[in-house]
Amino acid sequence: MFGLRSGTVGLRFTIFYAVGFLGSGIGLLGLTFLLSGGRVTTVAPGGNRPAGESLAAVRQHVRQLEDELAAVHTQQARQLLVGALLALIVMAVVSLLLGRVLAGRVLRPLRLITGATRRISADSLDRRLAVTGPADEVKDLADTIDELLDRLEASFTAQRRFVANASHELRTPLATMRASLDVAVAKPDPAPSTVALADRLRTQVDRVDHLLDGFLVLARAQHGAPADATTVDLGELIGAALHDRAVDIRRKSLSVKVDVASATETRGSPALLARMVSNVVDNAVAHNEDGGWIGITTSGTGLLVETGGPVLDQGRVDRLAQPFERLGAERTGSSGLGLSIVSAIAAAHGGRLVLTARPEGGLRVAITLPPVQVAS
Repeated sequence: MFGLRSGTVGLRFTIFYAVGFLGSGIGLLGLTFLLSGGRVTTVAPGGNRPAGESLAAVRQHVRQLEDELAAVHTQQARQLLVGALLALIVMAVVSLLLGRVLAGRVLRPLRLITGATRRISADSLDRRLAVTGPADEVKDLADTIDELLDRLEASFTAQRRFVANASHELRTPLATMRASLDVAVAKPDPAPSTVALADRLRTQVDRVDHLLDGFLVLARAQHGAPADATTVDLGELIGAALHDRAVDIRRKSLSVKVDVASATETRGSPALLARMVSNVVDNAVAHNEDGGWIGITTSGTGLLVETGGPVLDQGRVDRLAQPFERLGAERTGSSGLGLSIVSAIAAAHGGRLVLTARPEGGLRVAITLPPVQVAS
């Protein structure tokens, strides 16, 4: 009704105003109808009657006049009733229209606040509503939302700063631990148990170092738009990522099909975009079955990577873009940051990551990125 969805506040306001106006109109018309309905008064004949006319004839003439007057009064009452009904119909329509207009004016500031709030995301917490006007309930609501955004921005900034600083500071003790292991193994005639222990510890140190590197990249991607943005060719990044994983691809006997479009350039940070493509390829290789396949397709809007395998649950696939989310026990060897880093880098470049469980089995990873704007 009038562009309002059922159950919305605007519809309830419209009905409330319409019922109020219509009820007032019905009361006013009813009062007017009651006040206009007079009674026909019977007057007894009196005084001198006309000569030669009997009393019975006079009474008959009076009754005839009273009947005519009653008929006229009934006709007037019927016309008044018809007019009142027409007035009620017109008033009902006018009440709905007027109620809609009033509801729209009352809710307009709230719609503006809702629209502005929806445009604020985790990557744009510096934006504020900044509603101006009288100090009423609407401005109090907008100011409260701005204060909440202030606290959220401070919390997000502190969290990202802590992750970046902690990851950076932990690099030094990890390097010291790795150097100590190398020194222990490099001694003359080291014990076999020492060599075995050093190998296990070095593997764990490398895992922690890889995890910290992921934290640093994730914090940088979530910090906002990259400052080192330049034109990047996705085709070259795909070739480099496949070259780095060539040994693993051969070891697992994977079939790789690459279809690179002619226009694959986007604008962004070369380091972050290279990490994004590398993570997607790593995910496709590491979590593929032996003898499986990988399909990589590029277009003017981004990158699509598909892999075969068992049928996956879409609900669990949707959570893979969150940090430390994995599918099944076969993924416990990963850091759980790969696709979350991909999602953060895509968002920082104005794109998005979409994960889909293929009906035939396997995973489809689609990354949309804005193409390079060609100057006219």
